[in-house]
Amino acid sequence: MNTYQIKTHSMEETMTLGSELAALLEPNDVITLEGDLGVGKTAFTKGIAKGLQISRMVTSPTFTIVKQYQGTLALNHMDAYRLEHSEEDIGFDEYFNSGGVSVVEWAQFIEDYLPPDRLAVEISYVDEYTRNLVFKPIGSHFTNIITELKYKS
Repeated sequence: MNTYQIKTHSMEETMTLGSELAALLEPNDVITLEGDLGVGKTAFTKGIAKGLQISRMVTSPTFTIVKQYQGTLALNHMDAYRLEHSEEDIGFDEYFNSGGVSVVEWAQFIEDYLPPDRLAVEISYVDEYTRNLVFKPIGSHFTNIITELKYKS
């Protein structure tokens, strides 16, 4: 599996990278985000939302589990953190196949429900402002997206 790694040096750069990725996404694409609390998963998702021309304020769906936004493609923003140790299926398949883009934070807690093809993104702290983002495409579609993203950023 080819991976792509990039460092961002501010929240704005992290959001810009998300926006650049959004321009390459298609209906039913699934992005999973992993990383510590406060590392920038929601900031990256805000960038995706901006790239999808979503004007509503994007916030973490920690307590609602799923928030939906409408843009050039719908955005299903999910936070599976509260689903750890839960066997509940809240209809993930319906979201993943809704014709929009799904971004899942804390995806390891719903691993059994994730589609076989997706883009896994791991975000980690380097220092107060710098983040390391590692993109791991799962499936040829996402390998192509990462190849295009390399040329954009």
